Amino acid sequence: MRTNSLPLLMVLIAALATLPVNAQDRRRPGAQAERDTEVPADAERPPSATPGSAVEPEAGAASPSKAPPAAAVPVRRRPGEVSEGEAIKPAVPTPEAVPADPSLRRRPGQPAAGAVTADGERPDPGSPLTGPRKPFNHNRRSGLQAVVKPAPDAEYRKTLVADRWQLTRQLGLTDFPLYDPYNQNTLKADRPLYDDWFFSLGAISDTVVEPRRVPTPVGAQVEDRSGQLNVIGEGEQVVFAQSLIVPLIYLKGDTTFRPPDWEFHFTPAFQFNRVEVEQIRALRIDPRKGTDREDDHFAVQELFVDYHIRNVSDRYDFDSIRAGIQPFTADFRGFLFQDLQLGVRLFGTRDNNRWQYNLAWFRRVEKDTNSLLNDLGQPLRKDDIFVANLYRQDFPVLGHTSQLVVLHNRNREGDEGSHFNTNGFIERPASLGRETFRNYDITYVGFNGDGHFGRFNLTSSAYFAFGDQDQGVLFPGPVDVRAFFLAAEGGVDFDWRRVRVSLLYASGDDDPFDDVETGFDAVLENPLFAGGSDTNYWTRQSVPLIGGGIVGISGRNGQLNSLRSSLLEGQSNFANPGTVLAGVGLDLDLMAQLRVSLNANQLWFADSEIVEVYRNQGGIDRDIGVDLSVAAIWRPFATQNVVVRASGAALLPGKAYEQLYGDETGYSFLLNLILSY
Repeated sequence: MRTNSLPLLMVLIAALATLPVNAQDRRRPGAQAERDTEVPADAERPPSATPGSAVEPEAGAASPSKAPPAAAVPVRRRPGEVSEGEAIKPAVPTPEAVPADPSLRRRPGQPAAGAVTADGERPDPGSPLTGPRKPFNHNRRSGLQAVVKPAPDAEYRKTLVADRWQLTRQLGLTDFPLYDPYNQNTLKADRPLYDDWFFSLGAISDTVVEPRRVPTPVGAQVEDRSGQLNVIGEGEQVVFAQSLIVPLIYLKGDTTFRPPDWEFHFTPAFQFNRVEVEQIRALRIDPRKGTDREDDHFAVQELFVDYHIRNVSDRYDFDSIRAGIQPFTADFRGFLFQDLQLGVRLFGTRDNNRWQYNLAWFRRVEKDTNSLLNDLGQPLRKDDIFVANLYRQDFPVLGHTSQLVVLHNRNREGDEGSHFNTNGFIERPASLGRETFRNYDITYVGFNGDGHFGRFNLTSSAYFAFGDQDQGVLFPGPVDVRAFFLAAEGGVDFDWRRVRVSLLYASGDDDPFDDVETGFDAVLENPLFAGGSDTNYWTRQSVPLIGGGIVGISGRNGQLNSLRSSLLEGQSNFANPGTVLAGVGLDLDLMAQLRVSLNANQLWFADSEIVEVYRNQGGIDRDIGVDLSVAAIWRPFATQNVVVRASGAALLPGKAYEQLYGDETGYSFLLNLILSY
């Protein structure tokens, strides 16, 4: 039988509603109930009394009949409430502390704040300090003294300051010695000499020690070592070079936000070098000169003036012109042309520096053979370079820069006759093939990119070279030149590690005796690719083509197998076997001051037929070998002022290398110390 519970619930609610309500049971949270205390309806509670507080009756007043003695009643108070007669303790027990201002509002349970002390500080409420709080010193790291607040009736007078750069110096705040390059220094263009003319002084010491083993021929006329009956001799060599470079810059203008109005650059350089080898005639053409050589050279590496023509936007996009011996790089990685040459260059930016352009002409300066520095004591070369390039930042994606370049090389050194280097070896024309004088006009059209696509870093380069020569290296007559070059290096960062993959292909000449040369060669390469010239063996060393001509398969600080007499003094050669490179690398930032790089590159000839012709040796393979290297860069102060480089590299011979030089492993070590002011 189902029973309806609704009537029963209504009866219970009605019964509860009829219960009497004691007014004393309704009290504020935390208040003490007054048990066994009856308060007559007509009686008044003392104004100072609150539920839960102990109140003494006035003299002569009778206590309620049912109230227990005061001592017997437990007293409960709200947090922070004190009973009558209880002393208020200061928050910080200091001699200067006084009772807090009763008007201050505090959280429940928060003690009163201490009184303001003589020095104007107030101890924190509840602070464990036993004395006044020390004010925060904003100038603790700089060492500057706080300026005392002047009195209200202080009088002020104006002081003329020559310029804003001298203000802190006149106040005695930044008067640092001239040998300190880190703080404000007149010699580092931090303050003007006068008006807005600045001067910057730099000094760079570059020390290189380089033991190595390079294939070296036995002396042709005479040899001072017994048993030297083979073509290949002992290849151990040691190089020491000490360079001092002093950049001097004199400029006009406020360069904080805009380019300077005028710049005058003068950079002299001095180098002393010493080389020791095992074979006579490896260093100089005269065998009587022995197996060691000491040389020194003074050079002018920079000498130019830069004039700021105009600003073209409120973001200081500009046009400038620069004339004199100046640095220039045609692309991001130095594949085509990178040097300090005499020329005129018009350059500037547009659209908040998103567009950058260069229009330049250069006439090449002769180089000193042993120091590789400029040699102004010799006439300028009849070798002109006209170049135009255009950069676009954030194209095709944000963080990637694209570049178009057009370069024309007009060489008329075939009209000058022979040119011999400092050591007596012939440079122009190269002692290769027909050894004939050549003039040529070659145009390079290229596209380059550098940046990242998301977390993938990418550097890419592509060139097509075309033109003509009045004489071929092997073909007796005019020849056309058509060659191409491709290179790409991608990498991905994993926190402090970067993994790299490098690919390079430079076309080779597959038919040495036709009227078309298809081997790619640059104007003057200095590539930073697949480990760079400071690390890799094949890039760092010049490996000679022994028995095929007085040329190198690859030049010093170059990756292309161009078969030139030298990169710096020789002419470009488009009758070469080409270059193929596939490599992997790993960069490890072990500390903020230390980076270690590991590289492994496999090298091939693109086509070995032309090497067979030069060497008069058939069946030469394309496999050059594997170039293994490890390098470390240490910056002990995390700046460029002190840089220590150390690297070691070895070329594990491939079949082609063994056929040309035997199975002896080539190696090189490099220790480089750079000190900069």
